[in-house]
Amino acid sequence: MARRRLLLLLKPFDVLPSRQFDDSSHFRNPKLLQVLKYLDSRCLVHKEAINFCQNILRKKFVDWEAVYRFNLCRPIRDVDLVVTIGGDGTLLQASHFMDDSIPVLGVNSDPTQAEEVEDYNEEFDATRSTGYLCAATVKNFEQIIDDILENHARPSEVSRMSVTLNSKQLPTYALNDILICHPCPATVSRFSFSKKKEDQSSSSMVHCRSSGLRVSTAAGSTAAMLSTGGFAMPILSQDLQYIVREPISPGAYNSLMNGTVKPEELMEIAWYCKEGLIYIDGSHLIHSVQHGDIIELSSKAPKLKVFLPSHLIS
Repeated sequence: MARRRLLLLLKPFDVLPSRQFDDSSHFRNPKLLQVLKYLDSRCLVHKEAINFCQNILRKKFVDWEAVYRFNLCRPIRDVDLVVTIGGDGTLLQASHFMDDSIPVLGVNSDPTQAEEVEDYNEEFDATRSTGYLCAATVKNFEQIIDDILENHARPSEVSRMSVTLNSKQLPTYALNDILICHPCPATVSRFSFSKKKEDQSSSSMVHCRSSGLRVSTAAGSTAAMLSTGGFAMPILSQDLQYIVREPISPGAYNSLMNGTVKPEELMEIAWYCKEGLIYIDGSHLIHSVQHGDIIELSSKAPKLKVFLPSHLIS
């Protein structure tokens, strides 16, 4: 049996400077120091998780290479599996360099601890990494890796979003969501949108003045979309969901300010501001738009093969 080839994509260590402030008069507040030291300790947890996973892989019949995610600059090729160690952000970063031929396993290196959240509730938000798409932690990493290597586990096909700007396909697909808005968050965005099926006329245009337009996949529907009034979709849904953020005087269009785009449809957006930005999966990738540009969104994109947490697909 041939040795499997793996790529480990790592979140960098976000070292916080809490210790250097111990003797500073500006940081003598005990509660503030407690928060800073807590956040600093999370870096150590992440580092230990990386070392743990690497030690496990050294015992397996695999070849692997570790790369920090900020050093990833070319499509991922010639590997059998990508393992991301960090959180959903690291898995998102990997997805931008992957087609539909290689599966990815996410390892949540710093999962939220319910008891910590409760203990520190009155002091600060002790929530750690959500890891919504991450099937593994250090507790089950070896078992999941063994299942994958022995072909006892199969990845799921998760939909991504295709983005076209003025009839040109952008090179990256969105795994979570896109946000189209003015570069200044306090400036009104002007745009119109409609939905249509291929080779058919568009629905009536909806004209908007708002703080922007967010469109998500099923994978992204539990993130920013949910917090802005959207709804969670089944992880394997191929629908897109959209919501106009903070519409100004929506009037009769109120019911059209949010909805879904079916797999056989596409969403067409006409941008009417001097400048604008398309944010793909948060701030991972950004494209500029200007007055008169046409943006098309659809779920007609190569799916991403992901080993998902069992509770998402059961």
